Amino acid sequence: MNAEQQRPTWRVDVAGLAVDLPIVPIKPDFAISLMMVIDMGVRFGAHAGAALAERLAPLKPDVVVGPATLGIPVAIEVSRALGLDRYVVVQKSPKIHLADALVETITSITSKGEQRLLLDRAALPLLAGKRAVVVDDVVASGSSLKGVLNLVRAAGAEVAGVGVVLTEAHEWKETLGADAALVHGLGHIPQFRPGAAGWEPIPETE
Repeated sequence: MNAEQQRPTWRVDVAGLAVDLPIVPIKPDFAISLMMVIDMGVRFGAHAGAALAERLAPLKPDVVVGPATLGIPVAIEVSRALGLDRYVVVQKSPKIHLADALVETITSITSKGEQRLLLDRAALPLLAGKRAVVVDDVVASGSSLKGVLNLVRAAGAEVAGVGVVLTEAHEWKETLGADAALVHGLGHIPQFRPGAAGWEPIPETE
């Protein structure tokens, strides 16, 4: 049996589709189940995008916003399913055209240290006065999502709702405050601690 077969996994229902996610240690006494949406295949992306679009369509959004990197395929598929053409990407790495971008500084559970979220000023006309929905793959701490919401509002858009493929634990609710009520998720994953038989869910994160 190879190492990939031996890796523990956690099964989650994503809008009716069963998915086995690898459990990945972050620290010796703490692990998460990792979903790399860019490695999940075209069918999964289309399935998740259509399911999120079904939940977000009643909000009558004008534009979809997604953070790089893993939020980009979600934004594309949700936009496609909603019948929208243009979408807005919030970047996480500096590029030559982002020298005067709107900026938010955040921390993430899967990234070390601080990161900057960058919104290209060229995207402002797509957002100003519009109803926007923000989408991403997973919300865990909520820091990244809160930063994106701040940028979208700074651009003059109304945040009509938020769609995520998975919610992870519950820390994000405290981080987002009243905005937590805007979140629509397709499934939920806990966080993990060592147990007698290997990694087990932390009860308060289920």
